[in-house]
Amino acid sequence: MSTADQPRPLTAESLDATGPAGIRHGFFTRGGGVSEGIYRGLNVGLGSHDDPEKVLENRRRVSAWFGLPLERLATAHQVHSPDVVLVTADYDGSRPEADAQVTASPGVVLGVLTADCGPILFADPENRVIGAAHAGWKGALGGVLENTVDAMIALGAKRDKIRATLGPSISQASYEVGPEFVDRFLAANRDFEAFFTASTKPGHAMFDLPGLTVRRLTEAGVTADSIGLCTYAAPETFFSYRRTTHAGEPDYGRQISAIAMMED
Repeated sequence: MSTADQPRPLTAESLDATGPAGIRHGFFTRGGGVSEGIYRGLNVGLGSHDDPEKVLENRRRVSAWFGLPLERLATAHQVHSPDVVLVTADYDGSRPEADAQVTASPGVVLGVLTADCGPILFADPENRVIGAAHAGWKGALGGVLENTVDAMIALGAKRDKIRATLGPSISQASYEVGPEFVDRFLAANRDFEAFFTASTKPGHAMFDLPGLTVRRLTEAGVTADSIGLCTYAAPETFFSYRRTTHAGEPDYGRQISAIAMMED
């Protein structure tokens, strides 16, 4: 594989600062993959209808970026739940139904797949605990972010030492929702009204998923920020479920955001 063919993931400054602790992370784009057609690029979605061999090659390239074999890339079967699973040093390649993973073991890559939902990478560099969460509206509302923080603390992390960064996800400008959607959030917490603005379509609103995500992380007591990029608005760079739906395409790819503690 030439240098031009290699993935070149985005990184966050706050997580870059964990490098001296041996923690590496990347918010991968469509670049550097072998998939074609509507999946063009680095599609890592095992649930897509892409050629399975190409998906595996793309996933292998992600693992290789971390200097690890494909067998060390841990991803869950994401179901928009608040559930978190522990990944240990003897990771066996299983994909349990969950939407977040945590580990204190080096040499394993935690990855979350997205195509508009929020990928959040977590690190406590002092206590060497990491996590990765997938949070669409259902997960963010249901507590997957707070549960990930709690699971990291159970492994020895300290709340005030955890850094969390939200990767590329759909922005408020591209996320129109109906009145029943708004009502669901306001029934949970009237303060969530701050994450909705009026849409040009009567009775509809624009939803700020990134804003809600960062707010909930901050209220959970961790240092949180966002990379500030919209998946919907950048078709050459990111896959987007909503953009695919609006275009009437039959399927869509998934990008990956991943983090690992490197072995000494």
